[in-house]
Amino acid sequence: MVSAESIAELPAVRHHDSRAARRALEARRRPDATTTSDGGLFLLAADHPARAALRAGDDPVAMENRSELLRRLCLALAQPGVDGVLGSADVIEDLALLGVLEDKVVLGSMNRGGLPGTVFEADDRFTGYTPAGIRQAGLEGGKMLLRIDPEDPGTARTLEACAHAVDRLAEDGLIALVEPFWSRRTPDGLANVLTAEATARAAVVASGLGSTSAHTWLKLPAVPDVERVLSATSLPALLLGGEVSMDPLPTYAAWRRALRHPAAIGLVAGRSMLYPTDGDVGAAVRAAAAIVHQEPPTG
Repeated sequence: MVSAESIAELPAVRHHDSRAARRALEARRRPDATTTSDGGLFLLAADHPARAALRAGDDPVAMENRSELLRRLCLALAQPGVDGVLGSADVIEDLALLGVLEDKVVLGSMNRGGLPGTVFEADDRFTGYTPAGIRQAGLEGGKMLLRIDPEDPGTARTLEACAHAVDRLAEDGLIALVEPFWSRRTPDGLANVLTAEATARAAVVASGLGSTSAHTWLKLPAVPDVERVLSATSLPALLLGGEVSMDPLPTYAAWRRALRHPAAIGLVAGRSMLYPTDGDVGAAVRAAAAIVHQEPPTG
């Protein structure tokens, strides 16, 4: 288990040895494959802070404290059935320095520029990992968010940037994980339209990005009638974990149903795993891992 002292030493390590993170990533033991023997894949999401999205449940700044976030991530990554993580470069490098990425599938988060509540939110610039940076860091692929707002011209630039990223990642044989939503502007910023019709529409657009889809995966929310969404594409899909819920059982049931679809290969969950309402990170992660890896429910 990673100690609090090791986490507390990270600023000093970064200050005195700027290449330590790169060496840790270069020395990382990479997984033999990006899927497990049972065909499922369970990834933790840790890229929210880079977009200033700090809320989890009722706490608007739950993810603000980096030491606490790392403590929870290390605890979660140590649980059986957790296959990897996606995050921004700062988080991935912290985890590499802490030595918790061995044999894990690691995806780098790419476009973090569409900050919540800003007028430029739909113009979601690639301010995080680049395809070259993902290759140089030895990661298994990159993740990009694609929110399609028909009334915001910034969407066109994001579409084009995602298409280019898909192509560049494919050239290196790396996963391009696209997270598409049909969205609309509200007084609080962009809101995703979480209906099966809207999500399927976004999925088919994302499926067609770039000059090849050979390495493209989708990250899709488990909306009602998610089977309709999953049937809209032939690409592998990871389910989106979603927000923290007071009662996780309906969410778990929805994941279990959705994962029966042949296109669904696993789950990406962040806040619902790292900040569960009962505070038990290990239990939340183990419950989700059992669903992904098709273990029988307990209790």
